[in-house]
Amino acid sequence: MSLRWSPKATHTLSVIGLSALLMASAMKHFRTPSFYNPVVPEYLCRNDEPGGAPNGPLAVMSREEWIASSGLLEVTAAVGLLIPATRKVAADGTTAMFAAFLAGHIDALRRAYGPYGSQKERRIHTLRLPLQIPLILWSWSLRK
Repeated sequence: MSLRWSPKATHTLSVIGLSALLMASAMKHFRTPSFYNPVVPEYLCRNDEPGGAPNGPLAVMSREEWIASSGLLEVTAAVGLLIPATRKVAADGTTAMFAAFLAGHIDALRRAYGPYGSQKERRIHTLRLPLQIPLILWSWSLRK
């Protein structure tokens, strides 16, 4: 008996793989939110401290709220990918989410190479930014 591998099986395995990765990342948002602190741009973070810098027009949530919200988005995307009826919409949304995350990774890289960035931050963010491209392409490929 030969085992035949079909394109559908490959697609299903790919969906499960990205879904698992998204779920693991989402759980990390809640277990270790500080891991994501550097990739939330300052211009998105509301400043609630008295006498602090004024909030910009995009500063609608605190850093912690942005991290929790993105974790919830990842859970939603992970579940949506697993349901055939919502897979295309979830894949589109996941692609858009990863593309939007590019802004945070670019901002983190900019700060890492700024006057207060460390060598460790430079290494981490130099490696983290290019990882977004395969994630964007992977999620886009699941639209079928």
